[in-house]
Amino acid sequence: MKWIAVLVLSLAGFLAQAQQQKLVVAQDGSGDYTSIQAAVDAIPAFPSERMEIQIRNGVYKEKLVISSWKTKVSFIGEDRDKTIIVWDDYSGKGNINTFTSYTVLVQGNEFRAQNLTFENSAGPVGQAVALHVEADRCVFTNCRIVGNQDTLYAGVDNSRQYYQNCYIEGTTDFIFGPATAFFENCTIHCKKNSYITAASTPQGQPYGFVFLNCTVTGIPEAPKVYLGRPWRPFAQTVFLNSTLGAHIRPEGWHNWSKPEAEKTTFYAEYNSTGPGAAPEKRVAWSKQLKKKEAKKLAKPEVVLAGQDHWNPKK
Repeated sequence: MKWIAVLVLSLAGFLAQAQQQKLVVAQDGSGDYTSIQAAVDAIPAFPSERMEIQIRNGVYKEKLVISSWKTKVSFIGEDRDKTIIVWDDYSGKGNINTFTSYTVLVQGNEFRAQNLTFENSAGPVGQAVALHVEADRCVFTNCRIVGNQDTLYAGVDNSRQYYQNCYIEGTTDFIFGPATAFFENCTIHCKKNSYITAASTPQGQPYGFVFLNCTVTGIPEAPKVYLGRPWRPFAQTVFLNSTLGAHIRPEGWHNWSKPEAEKTTFYAEYNSTGPGAAPEKRVAWSKQLKKKEAKKLAKPEVVLAGQDHWNPKK
C-alpha cells in the first residue's frame, strides 16, 4: 500500500504546483494576496511555466517591480477601467529621476498584461513614467497607460514590445525610448501642445516605433501637436493606416533643434487619414511610404521577429 501513499502525495504535490501557477490578488482579502507586489514576490525565479496573477477590481497604490528573474508573468485585470495600478513619483521628487519615476517597472522577459490601467498620478510636474518596460517579448492587451510627460518608457535597446487595443495618454514625449515597439489598434491621446513620440532607436536596430490602425486624439486646448521628435539621431517612428486628429501639425515632425538628425532619422507615414493627415505639407525629410514598403511594416511578426522569430500573437 506504500505505493498508493506515494502516488497520492505525488499527485497532491502536482496539484499544488499547478494551482500556484495562478494567483489571485484582491484588496478585500478574498484572494491569495492583497497586494500585487506580494503576489509577484511569491513567484519562483525563472518559472518553467507561465505564472498568471489575476487582479480583481480596485485601486492598487503600489510602486511595482517585476524583476529580471520573474519571467513569464501575466497580469490579468478584472476590468480595464476599474483595475488600476497607480503611484505618484516624478523626476525631481527627492532623488527620483525619469528612469526611477515609474509606477510599474518590467524587467522580466515575456511579461504580459491585459485589462489593466497603469497610471502615474503625479500630474503635470515634469517627467513621470507610468509604465517602464525593459524586458523582451512583452505584450500589453486592452490596457490604459495614463500620465503626462513621459508616460510610457519603451526601453532598452533590442527590447521588443507589442501593444494591442490599448489607450495611451500624455503630454510631452509620452511614448519614448529605444525599444522596438508595435502599437496596433491603439488610441493615442494628447493633452498638450507638444510631441507624441521621442524614439531613441539605436543605430543598426532594424525598427523603432510602429503604429498600425491607431487613432490619435487630443483635447481642444492642444491644437498643435507633433507626431514625434528624435531623442537620438537614428530615431524611427512610423504611422500606418492611422486616423490623425486636427491637432496634428501639418509639418508632422520636429528635428528637436538637431538639423543633422534630419539625415539619419526615419519618420514615415502610409495612408494617414483624418483632419491631421497632410502628406503634402509634411517636412521634406520625412517619408510617405509606398504600399509595398508599408505592407512589410504592418506585420508585428516581422517587425518584432528578431533572431528568435518571435510572433507576439501566438
